[in-house]
Amino acid sequence: MKELGKILFSAGILLALLGAWIWKNNGPGILSRLGRLPGDIHIQKEGFELHFPLATCLLISLLLTLVHWLLRR
Repeated sequence: MKELGKILFSAGILLALLGAWIWKNNGPGILSRLGRLPGDIHIQKEGFELHFPLATCLLISLLLTLVHWLLRR
């Protein structure tokens, strides 16, 4: 169980560093389009703004499902 904790901690640190890098550099290639894909909902009115990245969420879910499926085999 101690090893699992180390792995999860390391993965969290790596994800945080990757997120900071993407945030700073506006992402490489396709990553710069995440959140602005066709199908993402963006409503802007006076005094109100709503952004819901529906297509981005579906894409990330599909990719994570594929990775999970491949790792289970």
